[in-house]
Amino acid sequence: MGQAAQVAPASLFKPTLQARWWQAIVLLVLVGWLYFSILGRLAQQWTHDPNFSHGFFVPAFSLFVLWQERGRLSALPVKPSWTGLPIVLLALCVLMLGNLGAELFLSRTSLLVLIAGLVIFFLGWQYFRAVLFPWAFLLLMIPIPSILFNQITFPLQLLASKVASDVLPLAGVPVLREGNVIGLPLMQLEVAEACSGIRSLLSLATLTIIYGYLMESRIWIRVLLAIASVPIAVAANSFRIVGTGLLVQYWDPEKAEGFFHLFSGWLIFVMSLAMLFALHKLLRTIFVKDAAQP
Repeated sequence: MGQAAQVAPASLFKPTLQARWWQAIVLLVLVGWLYFSILGRLAQQWTHDPNFSHGFFVPAFSLFVLWQERGRLSALPVKPSWTGLPIVLLALCVLMLGNLGAELFLSRTSLLVLIAGLVIFFLGWQYFRAVLFPWAFLLLMIPIPSILFNQITFPLQLLASKVASDVLPLAGVPVLREGNVIGLPLMQLEVAEACSGIRSLLSLATLTIIYGYLMESRIWIRVLLAIASVPIAVAANSFRIVGTGLLVQYWDPEKAEGFFHLFSGWLIFVMSLAMLFALHKLLRTIFVKDAAQP
C-alpha cells in the first residue's frame, strides 16, 4: 500500500509521452484562442508595413533552431517548476492591460512572457535556459511601438542628412541643410522617414543574428557582428543619400526618383551585407579558431 502511494504522485509529475502530447495540444489550442486576433493583426502589419516585413522570418528561424536542437533538448531532464505559474499569471495580466488599453505592443509581448512561463512550469528552468536564444529572438518579430519608433527614426534622418551635407561638398556639390532637408542647386532632397534607414537597420540586424548563428560558433563574435550591423546600416544609408545627391547634381534630377531610388535601396542593402561578410572574414582571420575546439 505504501509503495503504491509513492508511485502515484510520481506518475502525476512525470506524465507519459502520450500525456505530454495531449498537454501540448490543449495548451496550443488555448493559446491560439487567446491570441488569434492579436497574431492575425501582427501578420497583417508584417504584410503591409515594409519596416517590419522581416517579421515572417523570425518565428520560422526560431522553430528551425528548436528543430536543430531537438536531440539535445530531448536529453534534458524534465523538472517542472511552480515558479512558472506566476509568470503565466503575469502574462495574462499584461494581455488584459494591452487589450483594455488598445496597446498592441503589450498584447504581443505578453505572448512571449506566456511561452516562458509555460516552459518553466511544465519543463523547468533548465529547459528554458536551453531555449533562451530562440525565445529571445522572437522579440524581433514584434514591431516597435510608434512612440519609440519615431524617437529612433527622426535622429536617423538628421544623422543621414548631416553626413550627406558634409560629404557632398567634398565632391564639389554646394549644399544648404535645414534639419532633414538638403538644399542642392537643382532641387531639394528631403530625408523622409522611409529614407531614415530604420528599415534596413531592422532587417540587417535580424539577418545578422541568423547569419551569426549559422556561420559562427563563437558567441562573442556573434554578438560583435550583431552590434556592428547598426553602424553598418547607418553608414550604408548615409552613402545612399550621398549617391542620390551626386545623381541629382551630375546627371538628372528625375533619375533620383522612381526606379533608381528604389534600386539604390536594394543595392545599398546588398552592400551592407557585403560589409558584414567582410567584417566576419576579418575577425575569423585575426582570431583563428583553435583546431582542437569542436
